[in-house]
Amino acid sequence: MTPSGSCKLGSMSTFRIAGVIPARLHSTRLSRKVLRTIAGRPMVEWVWRAAQSSGLMDPVVVATDSDEVAEACRARSIPSVMTSPDCPSGSDRVREVARQIEAEIYVNIQGDEPTLTFDFFPPLLGLFARPEVEVSTLAILCPPEEFANPNAVKVVTALDGRALYFSRATIPFDRDQVGFTGYRKHLGIYAYRKAALERFSELPTGILEPVERLEQLRLLENGIGIYVADAPHDTIGVDTEEDLARAEALLQHMSIGI
Repeated sequence: MTPSGSCKLGSMSTFRIAGVIPARLHSTRLSRKVLRTIAGRPMVEWVWRAAQSSGLMDPVVVATDSDEVAEACRARSIPSVMTSPDCPSGSDRVREVARQIEAEIYVNIQGDEPTLTFDFFPPLLGLFARPEVEVSTLAILCPPEEFANPNAVKVVTALDGRALYFSRATIPFDRDQVGFTGYRKHLGIYAYRKAALERFSELPTGILEPVERLEQLRLLENGIGIYVADAPHDTIGVDTEEDLARAEALLQHMSIGI
């Protein structure tokens, strides 16, 4: 991190990257999950610490519509930004932050990914060394037990890493049942150039997004490329009490709290 708060990765020129953690308190699947305690810390604090420790983003802020979340952040010296309760998605919260914090790149970091680690951010942001990249995201080799799981979103890419399609279905389809195992599981962390973020939030919902319930398809339908890098490992996205227990067991085992 340079003194100005900009960063340099590879051959990229120096520019400023802001990390944003959308943190809505009233989740439909697991209420108040961003403030649920995991291994002694609120979930959102684990996410913020992982992003902050990468040293690639300045600032890293929590974007919330909840005074309670904002107060919890203040108590832990975590910067936060209040956003409208009417934001339909995390991406819209990131856009609101972009109107208040100037940067060239904005990273949308899921607030329910407490097992995220600092090493996710170099591959995600390294893609911006390529001038054609407007949006980046991450994927891993899909575990066999998740091949048929519609909650494990699959992504298929071109040879240059550009996403061809995201789906809850098992793609590509193994027509001849040869035992294909190269499925890639998408991880829902994104980085946007500012212009792409602004354009995304202004686009109407297309045909594919409501069918798959995947907002990234809005970008593909409108010709905005998403490039995919390999993540260092999988994460535990917390949507249930069982997920919460798994995340706590992992974080306690890793002993990464400082």
